[in-house]
Amino acid sequence: MTEYDITETLDVKGENCPMPVVKTKQAIDGLAGGDVLEVVATDSGSMSDLGGWADTTEGVELLEQEEGDGVYKHYVQVTE
Repeated sequence: MTEYDITETLDVKGENCPMPVVKTKQAIDGLAGGDVLEVVATDSGSMSDLGGWADTTEGVELLEQEEGDGVYKHYVQVTE
């Protein structure tokens, strides 16, 4: 795992699609350029959902995703 300077952590454990993406977007809207949001989820679909969202959303970059013990971590950086 790469270490990031995490600005904020968003806990969406127990939430299913589309809530992890919806809440990630809301959290990202409150951050500034260069900030990194860590999203912690238990929905396995969040791996593809957040990846797809980041690919189609201007101003964000999905830095990394991790999976372990039923927990999925996503690191999203604001690029603008």
